[in-house]
Amino acid sequence: MLILRVLENVLQPSFVQKTTVLNLLEKIVGDSQNIIDIFVNYDCDVDSPNIFERIVNGLLKTALGPPPGSTTTLSAIQDITFRHESVKCLVGIIKSMGAWMDGHLKIGHSNLHESSENDISESHSTPTSEDGTLADCELHPEMNSESSDAATFEQRRAYKIELQKGVSLFNRKPSKGIEFLMNTKKIGNTPEEVASFLRKNTPGLNETMIGDYLGEREEFALRVMHAYVDSFNFKSMDFGEAIRFFLRGFRLPGEAQKIDRIMEKFAERYCKCNPNSFTSADTAYVLAYSVIMLNTDAHNDMVKVKMTKSGFIRNNRGINDGKDLPEEYLGALYDQIVKNEIKMNADAVPQSKQENSLNKLLGLDGILNLVSWKQTEDKPLGANGLLIRHIQEQFKAKAVKLESVYHSVSDVSILRFMVEVCWGPMLAAFSVTLDQSDDRLATTHCLQGFRHAVHVTAVLGMQTQRDAFVTSVAKFTYLHCAADMKQKNVDAMKAILSIAIEDGNHLQEAWEHILTCLSRIEHLQLLGVGAPTDASFLTASNIETDDKMSTSVDHQYLKNKGTLQNPAVMAVVRGGSYDSTTVRVNSFRLVSPEQINHFIANLNLLDQIGNFELNRFFAHSQRLNSEAIVAFVKALCKVSMSELQSPTDPRIFSLTKLVEIAHYNMNRIRLVWSRMWNVLSDFFVSVGLSENLSVASFVMDSLRQLAMKFLEREELANYNFQNEFLRPFVIVMQKSNSAQIRELIVRCISQMVLSRVSNVKSGWKSVFMVFTAAAADEHKNIVLLAFETMEKIVREYFPHITETEAAIFTDCVRCLIKFTNSRFNSDVSLNAIAFLRFCAFKLAEGGPFCTDKRLDDGSSVSIVKKDESDVQSFADLDDPVSYWGPLLTGLSKLTSDSRLAIRKSSLEVLFNILNDHGHLFSQTFWLGVFSSVVLPIFNGVCEKRDKAVKTEQDSSTADSPHRDGSTWDIETFTVASQCLVDLFISFYDVLRPQLSDVVYILTGYLRSSVQGPASIGVAAMSRLTGKLGSRLSEDEWREIFLALKEAATSTLPGFKKLLRTMDDIKVPHNSKSYSNTETGSDHGLTNDDLEDDNLQTVAYVVSRMKSHISIQQLILQAVTDIYKIHVQILSAANVSIIVQIFSSISSHALQLNSETRMHQKIIQKACSILELSEPPLLDFENEAYQDYLNFLQDFVENNPSVSEEMNLESLLVAVCEKILQIYLNCITDNHNAQVSDLVLPLGFAKKEELAARSPLLVSALKALSGLGRDSFRKYISNIFHLLVDLIRSEHISDEVQHVLRHIFQSCIGTIIMQ
Repeated sequence: MLILRVLENVLQPSFVQKTTVLNLLEKIVGDSQNIIDIFVNYDCDVDSPNIFERIVNGLLKTALGPPPGSTTTLSAIQDITFRHESVKCLVGIIKSMGAWMDGHLKIGHSNLHESSENDISESHSTPTSEDGTLADCELHPEMNSESSDAATFEQRRAYKIELQKGVSLFNRKPSKGIEFLMNTKKIGNTPEEVASFLRKNTPGLNETMIGDYLGEREEFALRVMHAYVDSFNFKSMDFGEAIRFFLRGFRLPGEAQKIDRIMEKFAERYCKCNPNSFTSADTAYVLAYSVIMLNTDAHNDMVKVKMTKSGFIRNNRGINDGKDLPEEYLGALYDQIVKNEIKMNADAVPQSKQENSLNKLLGLDGILNLVSWKQTEDKPLGANGLLIRHIQEQFKAKAVKLESVYHSVSDVSILRFMVEVCWGPMLAAFSVTLDQSDDRLATTHCLQGFRHAVHVTAVLGMQTQRDAFVTSVAKFTYLHCAADMKQKNVDAMKAILSIAIEDGNHLQEAWEHILTCLSRIEHLQLLGVGAPTDASFLTASNIETDDKMSTSVDHQYLKNKGTLQNPAVMAVVRGGSYDSTTVRVNSFRLVSPEQINHFIANLNLLDQIGNFELNRFFAHSQRLNSEAIVAFVKALCKVSMSELQSPTDPRIFSLTKLVEIAHYNMNRIRLVWSRMWNVLSDFFVSVGLSENLSVASFVMDSLRQLAMKFLEREELANYNFQNEFLRPFVIVMQKSNSAQIRELIVRCISQMVLSRVSNVKSGWKSVFMVFTAAAADEHKNIVLLAFETMEKIVREYFPHITETEAAIFTDCVRCLIKFTNSRFNSDVSLNAIAFLRFCAFKLAEGGPFCTDKRLDDGSSVSIVKKDESDVQSFADLDDPVSYWGPLLTGLSKLTSDSRLAIRKSSLEVLFNILNDHGHLFSQTFWLGVFSSVVLPIFNGVCEKRDKAVKTEQDSSTADSPHRDGSTWDIETFTVASQCLVDLFISFYDVLRPQLSDVVYILTGYLRSSVQGPASIGVAAMSRLTGKLGSRLSEDEWREIFLALKEAATSTLPGFKKLLRTMDDIKVPHNSKSYSNTETGSDHGLTNDDLEDDNLQTVAYVVSRMKSHISIQQLILQAVTDIYKIHVQILSAANVSIIVQIFSSISSHALQLNSETRMHQKIIQKACSILELSEPPLLDFENEAYQDYLNFLQDFVENNPSVSEEMNLESLLVAVCEKILQIYLNCITDNHNAQVSDLVLPLGFAKKEELAARSPLLVSALKALSGLGRDSFRKYISNIFHLLVDLIRSEHISDEVQHVLRHIFQSCIGTIIMQ
């Protein structure tokens, strides 16, 4: 251990000795295998000292020099020499580690991430000594056959480190140390195991602390002390020899009570081993104390008066149970102690069982010859002499033993543990030396050490250590405070470049520090030539000419032209911390001209690093492996982000380099390029969304340049790289709040597409997504600009859209549909709809699919029911069926647009497409289209109207009584219904299952509360039945008539509820105009307000009543028309439904007229005030019964068989009877009907009503007279009394009397005469 002691002596070393040791170590570490073997065989061995660690730490101490304030015998030159030589040795160590690692990795027996059985080599070391003899280890090869893999050494090393941690803790606080060692399973939990650990000379244990622990009175420590003492065997051993043997392993504590406890147990143990030595243990206890005192007295230089033999004998009289011990025995014990001091093991040099191997391994024989000298036996030896003699004796003793073994390992993973030991000292030594020394040779050695350390840690993947070394070198560039820069800092910059070139494949996150340095170098170079900052270009439009920076081109100009006014230069001169990323322009610390001049002079140093070196560095990125290039790009993006986000001095150096890097590496395999672009894409998006519009614009333009280059490469079919490349444009377009940026993106995309249209493949998807976002933009110029390009693409380059991937067609359609929603220009929307028709034409031609086959692939389509609001997705359909879906669905949604022209155009285009190309659809697809495209158009309208009707029925005083809840007008309704019916008729054979949906839609018009749509529905229903009459089955006819019946009755309950709102209404007696009514005050409603509300309610009810009557009449007309045309093909069951319809409407008309009579005066008065016409209730009743009567009469006359089957004749008589009864009730409803058998004359109103009812009465009488004689005879009993009452009544019409006369003469008279 002589070398380590000399190395670790910092304060007062021998210059010659230490120089020799440093030279020796330089040679030793020059052999890479030496330092590996030292670490493996010593630092990884629990029982051996950490030689490698001590060497490194000793070199660190030497490199740092004597501590401040300490006294040393070295001169300044000697101290500097030692420092430089120790740094040189540390550099040699890390260099040898790197060389050994490179050699083994090159051979390929191991790698850093995987280990195999071949990683470990079993080797027999055969080093030779200077005389050519083989080392001892070769003599017993069977013992050298042991070799362990790196995992075993890792376990050994970890065990040793943890054990040393416990020992260190024990040496500070023994009880805590023992507890830690037990918890970590390094020693057992029993007192015997702890005692064994303390006794076996564990390296590093402090003997003083062992003694302190053994003397503790705590229970467990006391038990350990007892176990410790009991482990000794003192049998047949002299007392002096026994006590010397006992005290060899620890130092007695200074506290008397602790000594007492230990010696008491020793005496007990000695007497137990030697029962006949003393009469009792008390004798041994007292004698032991006397021996300890004698040893201290005889060998302590502080004691001037020494104890004599007689004094020693006198002090121990009577200790043997009152008797004296033999004087000869005590005298011999005295002589033994005085001549040979009782020493602890700590007073001697620790030994290792492998020191003879170390002797051969390190060549210590030669060292001993250099540092030892002859001593005469009669001359006392000094401290060094004793140490040297002791070492020589140990080596000689070990030389006779032939059991030495050392391990050899070839797994480079062992270097990880070596680096963990040495990286901290090396970092400290290199950093301190580089910081304090300006000696070119010393700083060169330090930078070499940094380079080798980065190489080793980077290849081994030790991130923390690697980043620490790289960061240190980066800080020593002094680029953050250029005014203090020196040549060594420029050398550090060169070292950074070398590290990047040589170890770029392993730098990973450390790239950020290197790229930051390059960014700062470029910044200083620009300032040196007086070039304007990047901020002046990025914000040129916002900076006045007088504020622009000088554009001089050399340092002299910069020096002479008032650099003090340049804020960027002043900020650099002020400097900052290494971690500061922005120039502190606003700092108010003054800068002197001398500082500026010094800074300018330092800029000349940067001329050593030219643009060629910087450009070469980035061009070298092409040689990085796949993992490294991704890490490089990530780091460059972070540095660029820091540059661009500077609020005062944004820079674009790294951004331009990113573009270059992407260009350089564009030819990499697609998997690697895809990973790179994922990083770049996120960066471009983040910066593109920046609030600094100049920066965002520059980034988008840079992305455009890259995209232009990328689109020069041909992309094969079914790949998605172009789409991924252009995705940043899409994201920024969708998220940017700046219209300027969005417009720039549209222009960039337009330029790229129009100039590279033949190369665009998967990129079309991103192109259409950008234009889709532009179509929804709130700025008109962006919408028009995007549509201009879109128009050119569709007109001129449509074949390019789908030549690679047919799915692009869907994206194009979605984009056009988005343009149809434009609110800025109807021409854009109409043109987009026209382009959709063009797309449909191309789709029908088979453009995207290159096929002319009918779409009869049998694709499964789930049919949407009429009550489902969600539109069916076509995404699950096979090509080419799925591409019709978005086109047709988009047009379907446009039919609800608020603009009439768009609604009408979309309806016409949609149904024209279906009519023109429907022959290509299979029945399955047709049903899907009808359910998901056609029906939703009308379902939405019907739902809105139904909701509106319900709302009106539930609200007695609606705010907007005329609101119909629909955005469609009459023209749209007309076009839609006509298109629907025409389409259904054209493809009836395919769409026949959808008849119920079509009928539901058309009758939905009749269920509305608006007369216009109802008229359209009736016309459409008549057209539908007229064209399909003979093709409809009985069940289909039944479905139609049931729908008409439901339409006629569905609104009746709600309408009756509406009428009941009239019960509590009172109208004013005056006739002031409704339009002149006053509004209410803020504090409440006046009487005028209430009257106005009543008038409004009556007006609304009257309006609804008129509409209701009109719709009921339209239903009657529709049923009548259908019946007249198709009477021959209608079955009895369907005729029965028709009868129910007539009966229901006529009954409702009678009831409505009757219920309204009680409100007749209110309605008349309100209509008079509001100048409205009264609802035609009586006309509705007469018309309903007239149609009913005509239907029955016609059917009885022309279809006797069906009439007889259904007994319609009796129904006809019953209807006639009802009509007669209604007429008679009207006559007898006079308040002065009969007074004393006198009939009073009718009033004017009653005469008008009778006049209106007379034609219906005449028709009923004629129908009765038209019955056959037998039939009339059959029913005469039911109607005779009514006829008699009619004769007695006053009639307004002479025709009534004429018909009555005819009945009595021709019908009743004939019966009587018989």
